[in-house]
Amino acid sequence: MNVEEYRDYCIAKKGVTESFPFDEVTLVFKVMGKMFALCGLEHVPLRVNLKCDPDKAIELREEHDGIIEGWHMSKKHWNTIYLDKISKEFTKELIDHSYDLVVSKLTKKLRVELKALK
Repeated sequence: MNVEEYRDYCIAKKGVTESFPFDEVTLVFKVMGKMFALCGLEHVPLRVNLKCDPDKAIELREEHDGIIEGWHMSKKHWNTIYLDKISKEFTKELIDHSYDLVVSKLTKKLRVELKALK
C-alpha cells in the first residue's frame, strides 16, 4: 500500500477528517475529532501508526515482522506498521480495527452524530 492508497482508504471512512496538527509532515486522521491513524510522510519505507486493542497489539507484534510498538505513541495502545512488509488487505483490516476501536469509545452523543452522517 502506498501513501495515496492509505490516505484514500482512511479518508473514505465515515466522519473522518485529516490534518497536520503536529508539523507539516505528520498526517493525522481523526474520526469525530479522535485520532485513529497517523503517518510521517517523510519516512521511507512508509510506516503508519494505528490504534489497537492492547492484547491484540502484543499478538500482532509477535506474529509480524512489519509491526512494532507504536513509535512516539503509547506502546500499549498503538502499533507502528511498515507498509512494505504487510499486505494491502491486512493493512486495511488494521485500519478498520483502529477506526472501530476509536468509534466504540466515542461518547453516545458523538456516535449518534456519526451514525447520522451520510
